[in-house]
Amino acid sequence: MVSMKSPGTVTASRRARDDGKVVRWLLDGDPAIRWQALRDVVGATDAAVEREQCRVAREGWGARLLAKMGDGGLWSAGRSTDGGLYSPKWVSTTYTLLLLRDLGLPRRNRRVRKACRTMLDEGLRKDGGVNYGSWGNRGETCITGMVLSILSWFELDDERLDVIADHLLEQQMKDGGWNCRRFQGATHSSVHTTISALEGLHLYEKHRGRKMRAVRAAQLSGREFLLAHRMFRSHRTGEIINPVFLRMAFPPRWHYDVLRGLDYFRAVRAPRDERLAEAIELIRGKRDEDGRWPLEHEFRGKTWFRLESLGKPSRWNTLRALRVLKWWEPRARMV
Repeated sequence: MVSMKSPGTVTASRRARDDGKVVRWLLDGDPAIRWQALRDVVGATDAAVEREQCRVAREGWGARLLAKMGDGGLWSAGRSTDGGLYSPKWVSTTYTLLLLRDLGLPRRNRRVRKACRTMLDEGLRKDGGVNYGSWGNRGETCITGMVLSILSWFELDDERLDVIADHLLEQQMKDGGWNCRRFQGATHSSVHTTISALEGLHLYEKHRGRKMRAVRAAQLSGREFLLAHRMFRSHRTGEIINPVFLRMAFPPRWHYDVLRGLDYFRAVRAPRDERLAEAIELIRGKRDEDGRWPLEHEFRGKTWFRLESLGKPSRWNTLRALRVLKWWEPRARMV
């Protein structure tokens, strides 16, 4: 078993006070945090959530990222071999749009939709996958999943999204997951590729509503792959696949971790499965005495700016952990 902290004995009145402080702390954050906290934690009205979400484009992190857009309608800082579409990490167009997706920038933002169309025009390969730069004409499955999620979130109306979704369905492996190195002979799926493919198909399903049976079946098989690994363990030995999977990072970029995986299960309203119980307890055990979760990890690379400080309480991780626990135990009082 993974070592976890004991929650200790806390009176109901103390927990209620602490929970209230956590909610206020979240609502004191960036608009990207506030609108999701209102929707997923507080349970505010749709109108209140939408009003706050609209502020993402005008204030805080979302506005700062939009201000970094270049004259050509894309993002890039530094040398790249693809015009800034995928590199350098993490200031390319792909990763900036991925972050704007996570922030919840309103879907019908015209400037971003123009960038999305350029990504589609420049990235779609003959096999139906997406790739950029000098990596050949073959689609790359991780990139394909991420780009499909971006184009679907921003509701790009283009039949080529169906082609991309078909490619992901074709690339699914026998064990239910995906691996970007399948064409090199990989026979076992990767959790990194799988979570990107799952997120892409989920948002495609919500946006396009096409081939619902096949798309849902693929996601079900993908979730079964993660469940067979209990979200972070080898299905053969039971050992932890990689300790970094246990550390909560935001933004996750292309990387998998347990909280990102659980947040996908929550987003699709998957049924409870006891094979998730250890991962849930892992997340619950990371909560500090004030009821918040820290930023445990970050990935090296260029960034436009830092959202939060490593090792400090993280609104992003707190928000995501709380909504995962609320999904897991809907009758329990989480906040």
